[in-house]
Amino acid sequence: MAHTFFFILGFSFVFFTLSYTANAFAMTFREYQDVIRQISAILIVLMGLFLLGIFQPQLLLKERKLNVSWRPAGYIGSFIFGVGFSAGWSPCVGPILGSILLMAASEPGTWATLTAAYSLGFGVPFFVLAFFLGSTRWILKYSNRLMKIGGALMIVMGVLLFTDRMTYVTIWLNSITPNWLKF
Repeated sequence: MAHTFFFILGFSFVFFTLSYTANAFAMTFREYQDVIRQISAILIVLMGLFLLGIFQPQLLLKERKLNVSWRPAGYIGSFIFGVGFSAGWSPCVGPILGSILLMAASEPGTWATLTAAYSLGFGVPFFVLAFFLGSTRWILKYSNRLMKIGGALMIVMGVLLFTDRMTYVTIWLNSITPNWLKF
């Protein structure tokens, strides 16, 4: 479990770095906030269509490997493996992480909250898998459906972001969220 924690810290470090960079970019080009928001929304819709399988750019689907003979041990090794994992799994997490980064760029000031939610949503299943290792193969059976649902949700979020209605959804979700879940 401790190694899993350091692994999660590794990929979260990369996610927070990327999100902070997107936010800094947005702050620099603040006067173009509406254009950045609309371009981001279009890209989110495209990524949703990618998850739905409507189109599949071959450049993004190619696998690239880096053969490393040195294998770091201990918690630092788990952290480094998490950093490498975040880069290596970019084709799988790219559409959703890209959408989070685009939202961070289009809505300055939200980068930390969005990235924390993404990292938690990505990390908690790793803790569950580490605890129940070996008994979770049934998830693979539903992975295609989950990707399709995620793609449809991304398209809806992209449309809401393009029309500048995402704030209303955020306000509504915040109003129905119990206080103990808010951070």
